[in-house]
Formats: sequence, C-alpha cells, structure tokens
Amino acid sequence: MRELLERLVSIESVNPTLVAGGSGEAEAARFAASWLEERGVEVELDELAPGRANVVGRVRGAGGGRTLLLNGHLDTVGLGGADAGISARLDDGRLYGRGAYDMKASVAAMMDVAARAAAGRRLAGDLVLTLVADEEALSVGTERVAGSIRADAAIVAEPTDLRLAVAHRGFVWLEVETRGLAAHGSRYDLGEDAIVGMGPVLVGLERLDAELAGRPSHPLLGRASVHASLIEGGTELSTYPDRCVVKVERRTLPGETVEAVEAELRGLARGASVASFFSREPLETPRDSPVVELVSRCAERVLGAAPEVVGVPFWTDAALLAAAGIPTVVFGPRGEGAHADVEWVDPESVEQLAEILLAAVTDFCS
Repeated sequence: MRELLERLVSIESVNPTLVAGGSGEAEAARFAASWLEERGVEVELDELAPGRANVVGRVRGAGGGRTLLLNGHLDTVGLGGADAGISARLDDGRLYGRGAYDMKASVAAMMDVAARAAAGRRLAGDLVLTLVADEEALSVGTERVAGSIRADAAIVAEPTDLRLAVAHRGFVWLEVETRGLAAHGSRYDLGEDAIVGMGPVLVGLERLDAELAGRPSHPLLGRASVHASLIEGGTELSTYPDRCVVKVERRTLPGETVEAVEAELRGLARGASVASFFSREPLETPRDSPVVELVSRCAERVLGAAPEVVGVPFWTDAALLAAAGIPTVVFGPRGEGAHADVEWVDPESVEQLAEILLAAVTDFCS
C-alpha cells in the first residue's frame, strides 16, 4: 500500500478553486479508476468540469445485504515546502508529502479495501467507494454523490488519529455591509465614513463571541464561535469611503440554523445589511447508530481497544452524506500537518485503517 500512497502523492491535485493554476483531481482520478478497474472493481469516472472528477467504485454483492459507502477526497490545498510537495519521503516511520495525511493515505487504504473485496469477499450487499473532488473548497464532488447514491451507512476516512468522530461543527459565511457617502477628504460636512460605521459591528462581533463562550457547550464539540475574516472598504486616502464590507465566519453547533445566525448578526449590526452566502451543516451521529457500533467493534478487533469517540473541530463531507439520510462517521489515520508546510502520515496507522475498513465491509455487507 505504501507504493500506492506514494504514487497518489506524486500526482499534483491542488484544488484550483483555492489556488490559481492548481491541476484539480482529474489525473489522480484517472489513475485511481484505472488501478481499481485492473483489480476487478466496477468503476465510473464522473467528470464534473475540466480538470475536476469523481471516481465511483462498486463491488456488487449477491443481493439482499446492506450497502456501505467509503468516502475520501482526491484534492489538496496548495503545495508547501519540500515535505508538503509531491515527492513522497519516508523518514523515521513517517511518510511526508502534500496530501499524505489529508487525505491520500485514506484514499490508498480504501482503494486497497475495494480491491481485496473484489478479489474474493463474498458479500450480500454492495461496497461503494467514492473518491471525490473539491472537498477543500465547496465539496461539489460529495454533493454529487449525496444526490445520486444510496447507502445504509458511510465512513468518511478523514484523518482522526484512529479516533471515532461522530460530530463536528458546521459553518455559515456572511457578508456585513455598511454604507457611507463619498466626498473629498476635506469635506467633513459632506462625507460619511462607511469604515468608521463598521466599528460598532466589529465590537459587536467581539461581544457576540464572548456571549457564545458563555452559552452551554456541546459535550464533544465545545462552543460555537464567530470571527471577522476579511474586510474591505475605501478607494483612496483623500476620499470618504462610501462602502465597507466585512466577511464573517460563524462556526455552528448541531441544532443551530442559518436563519438564527443571520438574525443574531442583524441584532448587533443595526443599520448594516447582513446576508449569508454559503453554509454547511454540522454533523451529529447518535452514538447508538449501527455505523458507530460497527466501526468501534472492528477497530477494537484490530487495535486491541475500542477507539475513543470524539468530535472534531473541522468540517467534513460527512455532513453532506448525513444530510442525505446516510448515517455517517469519520475515521482515519494518524499524522500531522493538514494544510501546513510539513505534512506526514503514520504508515502503520494506514495499514490498521485498511484492516478496520475491510472488517467493517465484511461485517456490514455480509
């Protein structure tokens, strides 16, 4: 499996939505599709746009069983230094390279599981493998999967240090705009400063974040949060700015809605316009869900102890699958350096992940 992982790392699949000039996932998708097809997996290559593609692999069962979906993304953020580039390097039990941890190691493990399932596992239900585009930006790949593929449970193999994640926060992106009146900088009698007008909004955001810290926290996720991410306004030093815009990120807990978040900001941004422009729901899979019990049992079989059940702070495609009615958990290997200049994965944990996923497929789909 190490050779497969190194090959995946060597294929540049930087998300072009994030980094101008990024190649996208198409080459990695074509490689993965060919590799799987050679090993008896039924494969569909779904081209979403130039340079952007999903791979859907299926190992069909004899019938009458449950379908398990394994999901992972092929895209990466931009390349970093030597240990976050596309030359994989093994040193002191760590495999370095962009995407090694986030999340081509998991992709390699899932491909290995699909190949072994196709080679001789007698399943009643189907194993569906989805290697998707664009998770690092807008998740159009898993949106396509969630809208077109049915399954009884799903495992998203984002890295979790072999802990079983059943919850994560969601987020809402909003734009707050204040208006002023453009005038020459000397004409205080005419000009209205939109940037100064944003001041109370920024103070309000600070107060709101402090208020969120005082609300009851989620047992696995802690508290909700809000921060100002981007600000722009003005045209030149000698002109009163007629417009100022702040883009805000509000991280949400299960049960919070976009409508409530918008209302919250309107309450502190009196006189300013507030509108959300993108959002993703949180994830919360009940602990008594069969998929939670499945992964816990199979992990204990391989690791010798049941994995810790946790919430993770980052958002994942698991929320899209859960919103489509597929009970979903997140479970992946050990490592460090997601989105950092040094990125590495623990190869032993990747092997363990593959064994756990194979056991899950065998148990769930039999």
